[in-house]
Amino acid sequence: MVGIAAAGPVDVRTGSTAPLNIPEWRDGFPIVAAVRELFPEADIRFAIDGAALALAEYRVGGLRGVRSGLAMTVSSGIGGGIVSDGRVVFGRTGNAGHVGHIVVPGWDVPCACGGVGCVEAVASGMSSVRWAREQGWPGTSGAELARAAEAGDPIALAALSRAGTALGQAVSSAAATLDIDRVVIGGGFAKSGGPLWEPLRAAVARHARLGFIRELRVLESPITDGATLVGAAALASE
Repeated sequence: MVGIAAAGPVDVRTGSTAPLNIPEWRDGFPIVAAVRELFPEADIRFAIDGAALALAEYRVGGLRGVRSGLAMTVSSGIGGGIVSDGRVVFGRTGNAGHVGHIVVPGWDVPCACGGVGCVEAVASGMSSVRWAREQGWPGTSGAELARAAEAGDPIALAALSRAGTALGQAVSSAAATLDIDRVVIGGGFAKSGGPLWEPLRAAVARHARLGFIRELRVLESPITDGATLVGAAALASE
């Protein structure tokens, strides 16, 4: 058995992936067929990386013991996966949980998907670095941006506050839509500390006001590395 967790959008019906951040694959790459050439005798399970992430968090991470929740990754892009009533939700084409394209209010920022105002276009590590550089910050990576914010750089602090606020808005919308009580966030940019997490939690407190999500918990993922690979392995064992 082989488990494949691929960046999306995906189409599980055709076994293809068309990630926005890999231009050579944007028109669709037949990833299942390519893997089948390597493992012709194997059964293959294929899912978007966010679904694999959700499965990993549900099995061994921050969603253990939770019947319904959302796993997110915030890195160069933003993705996610949904657990509902103890099961990972895959959706009609396999793209359920593609939360990076929730539209957040206040920022009419063009997104690589062709839309405007997607949380990925505002709050991902790559987008935050781009915005900070437009304001005159000289760094080049999300890790540098986080270090600069911890050191008190005003542009870096503003960039992480902007990202955290947008993430909190998106989390609140997703929680109300999905009727969940826990969100687990991992990924490299999610490790940016208080300058990102304080505005994120403040935005959740401001927007998640409905009674059924008022107890919403938003946590950093306890899985330090390789969550998607853990999910792909779990997918193969399902």
